Amino acid sequence: MNTETASVPHTDRLIAEDVLLVLFQPSSGTIAGENTLFYVLGGAVLTDLAQLGRVEIQDAGWRGTMISAAGEPPADELLRPAWDYVAEKPRGVQSVLAASGPTLRGPLLDRLVERGDLDRAQKKMLGFIPTTALSEGHSGHRTELIDAMRAVLVDGEAPTERIAAITALVSASGGLPVLHSEIPWSSDTATRAKALEQGDWAADAASAAVTRTMTAVVTNALVAALVVANR
Repeated sequence: MNTETASVPHTDRLIAEDVLLVLFQPSSGTIAGENTLFYVLGGAVLTDLAQLGRVEIQDAGWRGTMISAAGEPPADELLRPAWDYVAEKPRGVQSVLAASGPTLRGPLLDRLVERGDLDRAQKKMLGFIPTTALSEGHSGHRTELIDAMRAVLVDGEAPTERIAAITALVSASGGLPVLHSEIPWSSDTATRAKALEQGDWAADAASAAVTRTMTAVVTNALVAALVVANR
């Protein structure tokens, strides 16, 4: 296995932004898994909060895993509602996903457009029905993310903390097979993705260990939630 680290340039972007960008399909202008996207984005926000040290995981016995607030409120306005929700009292993971996820799509898309990652144009369907069309922007950031994910899943490179979390969330969403033209889907790819979902990646730094643990908790809850939602 290649031990080089797959990475993308350092940014101030949320993991939730990058997950949404990866799930965007340039060929169709659509986002994979729209029906359950809010669960995925809610999980990405929890991962962002964990990386910042703003949430903690608690073992609540028969009640299962609970999430509680830690530290000061996050400065990012898109992270604040989820933090406020668990600051009231510890919450179950799926409760946090359901509470925080539904309002995220629009603001996250706005950020991607502002950054030049996506372009948004107003068009008319059938010549008179107003509609919004999305296309890939010129920042090149989606290509960087896809290249880094492919290096991990196909070439076996060691992921950075960020790429591991993004890949795990996209995998748990069921979105990886949709990316087959960019990240070839195979049994090896599926195995590596599942390992990332379970937090199986190097995490020497304390912050990376926290992110790894939260990612595993979130992806397990995400998979369970999507199974129920798709019945």
